[in-house]
Amino acid sequence: MATTFTNQATLSYNGSTVQSNIAVGSIEGVLSVTKNALTEQYTVGDTITYVVSIINNSDASVTGLTVTDDLGAYIFNTGSVQPLTYVDGTVQYYLDGVLQTDPAVATTSGLVISGITVPANGSTMIVYSAMVNEYAPLDTDSTVMNTVTVTGTGVCDVTDAETIYAVNTALLSIVKSVTPVPVAENGELTYTFQLQNSGNTAVEDTDNAVISDTFDPILRNISVTLDGTALTAGTEYTYNETTGVFETLPGALTIPAATFTQDAATGVCSVTPGSSTLIISGTVGTICDMTTT
Repeated sequence: MATTFTNQATLSYNGSTVQSNIAVGSIEGVLSVTKNALTEQYTVGDTITYVVSIINNSDASVTGLTVTDDLGAYIFNTGSVQPLTYVDGTVQYYLDGVLQTDPAVATTSGLVISGITVPANGSTMIVYSAMVNEYAPLDTDSTVMNTVTVTGTGVCDVTDAETIYAVNTALLSIVKSVTPVPVAENGELTYTFQLQNSGNTAVEDTDNAVISDTFDPILRNISVTLDGTALTAGTEYTYNETTGVFETLPGALTIPAATFTQDAATGVCSVTPGSSTLIISGTVGTICDMTTT
C-alpha cells in the first residue's frame, strides 16, 4: 500500500519570500497481507481454517517477521476474551507455494508465529485452524472478527481482518419417552416428545416441521397436545388406528429459538434451548395384539 507525502520549499531574498510548487511523492510499502477464512459461518465447536497471504513488493527478501493473530479478542469487563482457540499443530508455512519446516508458534497472547520469511518479489502463505469456543456470541447476526498483524524490523506493520458469522438457523433435537412402564393390557399409554431448539432461529408454522411415528402396540382413542393445547385430528395431525401411523400436519409444530446469555464475570456464553412438548396418549391393546420381530 502506497503512502503519499507532500512538501514545499521557501526561497527568501531581500526581505521577500517565494514559495515553490508542492512536490508530491509516495512510499510503497514493502509488504501487504490478506487473510481469509475458508468458511463464512460458525457455531460453537466448529473448526475454522484461515489462510494468511503475505506479498513482498521489493527486490530483497524480508526475514525475521512475526505474524500475530488476536483470535478474535474483544474487551469484556476489565479484560478481554478470545472466541477462537488455536488448534495445536495445524500451522503450515509456504514460500512461493513450497511447504517449509514448521515455524515457531506461541499462544501466550493470541497466536504468534515467528521467524517468517517472504522471498524477494514473492509470497508467503500461512495456513492454520482455530476452534470456535464458549466465548463466541451465538445470537442472530453475531460475528467473530479476528485480525492478523505482520511485524518486522525495517518494515511497516501490515494488518488484515476476517469476519465470520453465526449460523442463523434452528438446531433441533427430539427425545421420546413412554409412561407408565410397564402398562397393563387395555391400559392408557402416554408418549412424550421433548422437542428442543439450540439454534438462534425459531421453528415457525411456515417451516412445516413434521413428527411421524408408528405405534406398536397400536393406540386407540388417542389425544394429542402441544405445550398443553389440544391438537385437532384431520387439521393438525392424522392417525390410522389400523396401521398405528401417526403424523403431525405441516404448520402444526412450532419450537421457539434458544436464548443466549453471557456470564457477567467470566464472559462465557451459554445456551438455553427453546422447547416444545408433544404428548400423545391412548389405550393399548393386549400383548397378543403386538407385532413381534
